Amino acid sequence: MPSRLPPHVRIAIAGAGFAGLGMAIRLKQDGIDDFVVLERADDVGGVWRDNVYPGCACDVQSLLYSFTFAPNPGWSRAYSPGAEIHAYLRDCVRRFHLAPFLRFGHAVRSARWDSVRSHWVLDTTQGPLTADVFVAAVGALSEPVIPPLPGLERFRGKVMHSARWDTGHALAGRAVGVVGTGASAVQFVPEIQPAVGRLVLFQRTPAWVLPRGDQPISALRKALYQRVPGARWLAREGLRILREGMSLGFQYPWILRLAQRWALRHLSRVVHDPALRARLTPSYTMGCKRILISDAYLPALTRANVEVVTPRIREVTEDAVVTEDGTTHPVDTLIFGTGFQVTDMPLGHHVQGRDGRTLAQVWAGSPKAHLGTTVSGFPNLFLLQGPNTGLGHTSVLLMMEAQLDHVLGALRYLDARGAAAVEPQPGAQDAFVREMDARLSRTVWNQGGCRSWYLDATGRNAALWPGTTSAYRRRVEHFDPSEYITLPRPASRSTGRS
Repeated sequence: MPSRLPPHVRIAIAGAGFAGLGMAIRLKQDGIDDFVVLERADDVGGVWRDNVYPGCACDVQSLLYSFTFAPNPGWSRAYSPGAEIHAYLRDCVRRFHLAPFLRFGHAVRSARWDSVRSHWVLDTTQGPLTADVFVAAVGALSEPVIPPLPGLERFRGKVMHSARWDTGHALAGRAVGVVGTGASAVQFVPEIQPAVGRLVLFQRTPAWVLPRGDQPISALRKALYQRVPGARWLAREGLRILREGMSLGFQYPWILRLAQRWALRHLSRVVHDPALRARLTPSYTMGCKRILISDAYLPALTRANVEVVTPRIREVTEDAVVTEDGTTHPVDTLIFGTGFQVTDMPLGHHVQGRDGRTLAQVWAGSPKAHLGTTVSGFPNLFLLQGPNTGLGHTSVLLMMEAQLDHVLGALRYLDARGAAAVEPQPGAQDAFVREMDARLSRTVWNQGGCRSWYLDATGRNAALWPGTTSAYRRRVEHFDPSEYITLPRPASRSTGRS
């Protein structure tokens, strides 16, 4: 008796965050319903499901942090709290009737391109399936990083990453060590500071901090956005254009030196102790690392129960952190705000292309993709938020929506040609990567005098897009067949199954 074939779908999407749900919505809007969304957790939301630390919020204004095809006139604040963004994504599932397409508890363990049958073979924690098209929407901020500090394994207190916050661990009165001073720490440090007994902030590099200016959205304005969609669109467009202008600062670093004066004035107004102010003053050009926005972070660092420690960590003992100057800092809780595996996408180690090599093997420590979306040698693989699609100035959803249009264009092309698959021409991908490298070499990210997570293991900037989102949309939204190899459908295959 023949073995039973695994279930087959036209499109398999890995991840139910913004990218995966956005892809699902656009597929439905295009009349495609033969797809599944594979999610390893038991709920949608991605980073907005996982990050529940105190003060978690978006650092892009709410009006820009929603799909253009799924507006939300009900945001409560100028900058949305994380729980509100999670609720928005859940509402998108309801509004667009996505529940039948969601497969929770389905972590993708591996994906392999079958050249004989011209489809992807996926192994998930709930069993195998095959798909004509594989959309990797796992996001860049999904796998937390905890640095391998010597002795960390012997620490007897509580250890947690900001993205894996233990809400059951009470911090009141505790001696808390915080490692990392990035975008998460700038939000949770002011929230926990009043409650803890003592807070030791281990700072390797100070950040440039600008005022946030967050405020509630009035009931009158919400009513206006609800009843007059044009008013909401106009406000969104105004914000979009304003933030697009900020991209010039990253391309021409001298512009950001003007903004540095604003940040230094903000620091001087808030931090009066000259010794502390010196420890919090960056030595690199603004923008080289992620610019942080907060009204509460710097004031929190001036409180009597907070100590900012700048010597590097030498080791962790059973009940303390010891720095290289020999000082022992007793703590009973360690919180890491140390970011994510951005340039070493974990899924890349488990996705095999035509020649049997994984993405990680092909990339060799430096991710490369055509238009940040497709990879030579990996037919019908689409990466959402892939290499060189990150931003430093505005909402990444604007980039993502251009990618969604690109995927839809590829699907329409395949249907029109009766073809099995597309993958980028090696020459087209190489030209795009060379262009990115040349343009990024002149930006503040590469010339600002710092080392950041934007740079991969080889020193390349594999994370960011060196321009406006409008320029990316013009480049990416329309699928250009001349930049792709078209693979014919196998003669034995007519319905998507062999």
